[in-house]
Amino acid sequence: MGACMTLSTCSPEAAEGTHVFDILGYSKHMGMGQDPGSYIQSGVFTVGGHNWAIRFYPDGYKSENRDYIAVFLELMSKSTKVRASCDLRLVDQCTGLRSSVIKTGPRIFKSNDSSRYAPGTAQFKRRSEIEGSAYLKDDRLMIECIVTVFKKPRVTKTTVAKSPPKIDRPPSDMAQHVGMLLEEKEGLDVSFIVGGETIEAHRLVLAMRSPVLKAELYGPMREARPGQCITVKDMQPSIFRALLHFIYTDSLPGRGDFKGEENIEMIRLLLVAADRYAMERLKMVCQSILCEHLNVDTVSTTLALADQYNCDKLKDACLEFIKISDDNTMDAIVATQGFKDLKVTCPSLIVDALENRRKLRKA
Repeated sequence: MGACMTLSTCSPEAAEGTHVFDILGYSKHMGMGQDPGSYIQSGVFTVGGHNWAIRFYPDGYKSENRDYIAVFLELMSKSTKVRASCDLRLVDQCTGLRSSVIKTGPRIFKSNDSSRYAPGTAQFKRRSEIEGSAYLKDDRLMIECIVTVFKKPRVTKTTVAKSPPKIDRPPSDMAQHVGMLLEEKEGLDVSFIVGGETIEAHRLVLAMRSPVLKAELYGPMREARPGQCITVKDMQPSIFRALLHFIYTDSLPGRGDFKGEENIEMIRLLLVAADRYAMERLKMVCQSILCEHLNVDTVSTTLALADQYNCDKLKDACLEFIKISDDNTMDAIVATQGFKDLKVTCPSLIVDALENRRKLRKA
């Protein structure tokens, strides 16, 4: 059963209102002073169920801000808290365009402390920038305030998410089609003599998969031209056919369980062939299979093979297997013919394996 995905959506709920404070006789309001009470308040207006007003300080708010007019939005509702934002603007009386002067992002307004005012600065606009500008015409100044009150977000009920239409991509069938070239025996253009048997293939496919075969077939020292045969020595026909199967299909022949000594021996010989033809992926596949089938009977033979053909990961796996074996298992390993052969052909590996065990026992 597939995983179920559910969905819910959160969207903001907001109420927006605009109030214009039209100040006539601007110059006649000068001289009120800069103390906190020297302001003109707009009429109260309602946005989002809350009452608001605009405060205008013609001479500025406090003496350090005397060069500026001050404009504030004030929350007038009592004993309340609301999340809101405001945009304080001036109206160009020649064009009618509004110009934002100070914006306050969403924040909490509390009626019982200084947070009921916005913005947090008393420097709204320099008086020199207003007087003589299009904002002040016929001694008239228009202040516009846009208030947005944010309510509790609206969250939808949980529903089962509908997946978008999907068309599955088919798996690659390139290996299947290339493999059919070998199976159907069409267009064969190179022959190999292996153990007295003639085995045919396609030059281009072989060259594509093996640098050694590429050199043999297309290089300056190539062994065969079209119509000629290449003799492969020291290899069984079944191993060469397995090698070709991997070249054409990127997979090993058979069901892939590789159980039994006969199959493990085939993998060993295929590793040797992969090394001979510089097919590193096949060589690594063989190492992986041999590692999966390490046991008392195989570890010594596999260790010797790994050392001979520079399979470092497989060699380390064999040494680790011996290192962690208990005494009974080690006795069984020592009794195998593979271990006896290893003592003769690679005595240094025996030393390494036993030294690793000694260190583990001391630890």
